[in-house]
Parts: sequence; structure tokens; C-alpha cells
Amino acid sequence: MAGSSPSPAAGDVPPSRSASAIVAGVATGYHVLRVVGYSHTKEVPNGQSISSSHFLVGGRTWFVKYYPNGNTAGEADFISLFLALHGTVAEAVKAKVTISLLDQEGKPVPPYNRTTEFVNIAEKGGWGYPKFMERKALEESEHLSDDCFTVRFDVTVLNDVCTLETPFLVVPSSDMHRHFGRLLSSKEDTDVKFRVGNKTFSAHRLVLSTRSPVFKAQLYGPMKERNTSKAIHINDMEADVFDALLSFMYTDNLPEMKEQDESAMAQHLLVAADRYNLERLKLICEDKLCKHIDTDSAATILALAEQHNCHGLKDACYAFLSSSSNLGAVMETDGFEHLTISCPRVLKELLSKVVPR
Repeated sequence: MAGSSPSPAAGDVPPSRSASAIVAGVATGYHVLRVVGYSHTKEVPNGQSISSSHFLVGGRTWFVKYYPNGNTAGEADFISLFLALHGTVAEAVKAKVTISLLDQEGKPVPPYNRTTEFVNIAEKGGWGYPKFMERKALEESEHLSDDCFTVRFDVTVLNDVCTLETPFLVVPSSDMHRHFGRLLSSKEDTDVKFRVGNKTFSAHRLVLSTRSPVFKAQLYGPMKERNTSKAIHINDMEADVFDALLSFMYTDNLPEMKEQDESAMAQHLLVAADRYNLERLKLICEDKLCKHIDTDSAATILALAEQHNCHGLKDACYAFLSSSSNLGAVMETDGFEHLTISCPRVLKELLSKVVPR
């Protein structure tokens, strides 16, 4: 028949099918630098910098170099900011950074939100903006509050380019958390109520007891709540913290929160996670708090880590306090006074770690 495709001859092998993709992978992460006591940092001479604590992105250790009076004589009226690699790295490390001044709500300020191109930072030694912002502009702005300002560094590291086989179909990721999230929000077939402050929460006994051995003992053990129609009162916890706790127990994720609220919420949730023996939530909160350690919060976070057996968080606090300038600033805070009273043992441990022998 005219126009028909020829039939394969006997013994012909059907053509093989395959697909591949060339993938340039990237790793991303960010570091928030809060400068507390800005006016005192201006005493650092031109050409000299103050380094941030170290942080990891893309398997590399980074830090920020803050020059309060510029990194060269030509930038003496400016604040200079650079991203730098820690240690000596033999191979190329291609990365770019977005440096953003944050307003009081934790949002980038458009005139001071700048992104570099990809460069080999291992070769450059550091990369950023010598004239990030005039000091006068910062000092006359609302973004300098109580002698403090905040800058965020969003780092993108370019990984090795590789070729991957492309599958013919993609199995979607599990969406079980969405179904359980809808179960919580719908309140369908709930069989237990909690009263936290002035708010009542409905939940499912089976879900809570499966996730938490503490809830299991409370709801099904010998000391279980017998009155199933009466709300169980939760004391010493804010309603928004319990709301986030319930959300995590159903979805294994934390709800979105504003950056300026993240530290306080993580502290409260860490206490709640320890109370209900939710180890993964506790570690998530520790990880978040490691990124919020500064001179204002270090003593409070260290006391929290000691009281709730958070060894990784304690180590992060000790690393921050290993700087004599950081330690001196922290010792002036109310949180340090509370630390000396509430955690004398950790104070001795701190001194043994940071004071040279």
C-alpha cells in the first residue's frame, strides 16, 4: 500500500531507546550575619576585617569578611562585604553569592540586594562587594536599629557537571504528609481536644500516640485521660507553638515562619519536642538555632542546649564563644547572667574550652 511504513525484515532487532541529560548541579544555602554594636565596629581600621562564624554550603566551609571601614583606602567611606573559603582548597570552587541588607521584617532591601557572577572563589580568595553600602547611608536609614543591622548571604555552589540517564517515567515523591495535613485541618473524625491558652485544638489519638510515646502513655496508658469529651489542658506552652507541634506530628514538616520569628519559635519547639520525645523535631530545632547564634542570643541558646541535652547545639555555641570578642560581648548580656545562675556546670565547661591554659 502506498505510503505505508516498510515492515522489518525477519531477524531485524527493534531499535533500542534511551535518554540522557547533562546536569550541572548546584548546592545552595544561606548565612545571616547580624552586626550588633555597629558603632563599636567602626573602630576597626580601614583594610581590616571582622570574620563571621563558619558555615557549610556545598560541602565547603565558608565565612564572611566584614570590613566596617572598607577593605582598601579607596573604600574608606563604605562597608565592604566578602564571602570567603575557610582553609586552603586545591581544586576550583565555583560559586556566586547574593548579599542582601535586611529590613526590620527580615526582607531584602532592594537597593542593597546584589548578586555576583559565578567565579572560582578558591582562586580569588574571596568574592563580594568592596562598596556594598556607604556607612552614612546605613547610619541614616531605618535599617540600623539599636546599633544593629543584618545582612544575608545566599550562596550557590556549582557542582561537577555530569551525565545522567533520563528515566522514561518519574515516580512522584511521597505526598502522604499532605493527606495527613488535610486530615488535621479538616478535623474529620477527631477524638481528642486540647486547650492551650484561649484556643482549642482537635486531633486524633491514634496519630498522636503513634508519633509520641508521651502522648501514647497519656492517651492510652494506665494514666490515660478518662473523659474523652473534655479538653486536655496543656500548660506552659503558647498556642502557636502547640499549633506548629501538631502540624509537625501530622506532616513531619514545620509550617512556614517569618525569618525574624524563627529563632524564638525554634527555642519553644525544642522544649516541646523534648517534652513529647520527638527526636527529629528536636534536631531540626537545634539545626535552626545553630544558624541564629549571635552575641544577643548565645548565652540563652547555650542554657537551653544544656537543659535539654542538645550536644550539637552546645558545640555550636562553644565555637561561637571561642572568639574573645564574641565572648566579651556575650558576657555583657542579661542572658549570660542567667546562664551563670541556672547552669553553673556549663559555665565551667565553657571556660575550660575557651580560656587558654
